[in-house]
Amino acid sequence: MLVAEKEEKRLERETTLNERVPPLKLSGLSMQELQDLCKDLHRKIDVVDEARYDTELKVSKNEKEIQNLTQKVYELKGKMKGHNLKRVKISADTRLGNLDAKMKKSNDFKANLKTVKKEDEKKEEVTDWRKNVEAMSGMEGRKKLFDAGQ
Repeated sequence: MLVAEKEEKRLERETTLNERVPPLKLSGLSMQELQDLCKDLHRKIDVVDEARYDTELKVSKNEKEIQNLTQKVYELKGKMKGHNLKRVKISADTRLGNLDAKMKKSNDFKANLKTVKKEDEKKEEVTDWRKNVEAMSGMEGRKKLFDAGQ
């Protein structure tokens, strides 16, 4: 049956081609007649190409319209397809690696900070006040205190 169908299709194809395109008779034609024949064939080819282009545009336009209408039908029914998310398994090593990276970043942050050295405040030495009383007595002592205050 398959062989018979193939044979029928082949015969049908040949008959349609013979009807649409008659066999060319090139023998005995002059140069001018051959040029006229070529021009005529080119005109026919252009007409066929225009028809093919028009039908392709119509088909693509109809396909887009069909897609839009089917999408509207789905929206009206309320059966929109949601995207399913895939579950990703993370191993313990990668989790620990992520934690180590975070710890390193915080350590690097602390390391990049400027360090400020604190100056030691000058501590006055505590001396025995009795030794200093004799030096501060009189006008000279008061002058020393006044000069030290400035």
